[in-house]
Amino acid sequence: MKKRTLGKDLEVSAIGLGCMGLSFSYAPFPSEDESITLLHKAVEEGITFFDTAEVYGPYTNEVLLGKALKPFRHKFQIATKFGFEIVDGEMIGVNSRPETIRKAVEGSLKRLGIDCIDLLYQHRVDPNVPIEDVAGTVSELIKEGKAKYFGLSEAGANTIRKAHAVQPITALQSEYSLWTRQHELEIIPTIEELGIGFVPFSPLGKGFLTGTIDEKREFAASDIRSIIPRFTEEARVANKALIDVIAEYAKKYNATNAQIALAWVLAQKPWIVPIPGTTKIHRLIENNGAGILQLSSEDLRQLTLASEQVKITGERYTEAMEKSTGL
Repeated sequence: MKKRTLGKDLEVSAIGLGCMGLSFSYAPFPSEDESITLLHKAVEEGITFFDTAEVYGPYTNEVLLGKALKPFRHKFQIATKFGFEIVDGEMIGVNSRPETIRKAVEGSLKRLGIDCIDLLYQHRVDPNVPIEDVAGTVSELIKEGKAKYFGLSEAGANTIRKAHAVQPITALQSEYSLWTRQHELEIIPTIEELGIGFVPFSPLGKGFLTGTIDEKREFAASDIRSIIPRFTEEARVANKALIDVIAEYAKKYNATNAQIALAWVLAQKPWIVPIPGTTKIHRLIENNGAGILQLSSEDLRQLTLASEQVKITGERYTEAMEKSTGL
């Protein structure tokens, strides 16, 4: 597995692993033993960058990673997130007050079984707490040795600049893929200017860009895609046009749709580290194969142009989810 650098000096595997789906949002979930086997295989395959959050479960995802990765602490970097109020096991809204951040970090350290969090993200911006206060609290935690690096998730350019002025940001995590590209307008230029790495979540469009989800697919009520506008039956029929575009290049390169979609993301900037999630070992290995897939500059240009001709049907989240989701 090749390596990439986020920010000034956080070196991680070029492709990380988003672990949310092992216990949150994409039910049915694998058993604990199956999840541990997958995580061990990820380490074996050279993945060193694992992404979780206290709200995934809540809490159970961090516990799972702590148990699975304990034997390999010197071989990986772990990213987790704070930023939500959790009461009686339920997420009730954003909360990034300093005392809440500290409580979250102490809980994450305990559940993960580590002394220091490699990359600590604010999960979502809290409009009720100045971002300077958030960055200041994380700066204190870094000085105390409880975190190494600071990150933001789904933050706007102005927020990024304000936070970065207080505590340098190492990475921004936001959704980015061949069908979610709004960050190219302002966010990516901003973080490039500031020397901040980019960690795209859902680089495979929550599975759709793999070409394995058609209009006949039924989602469990506990699967987040069951309520996402972009995954209605009508939207999946319309959005198949993008799958057809990707499939042309998959055939040309003797690759899978997933590998082409990930290779496209990786090719955008050398400081981009996507974190596709999966619950299946063969998909893990398939995704990792994108790290050695080199699309020619002309094919990248043509793929980008062709994908831009497809009008994507459906929003990526409902309006309520855009405001409050921890995903």
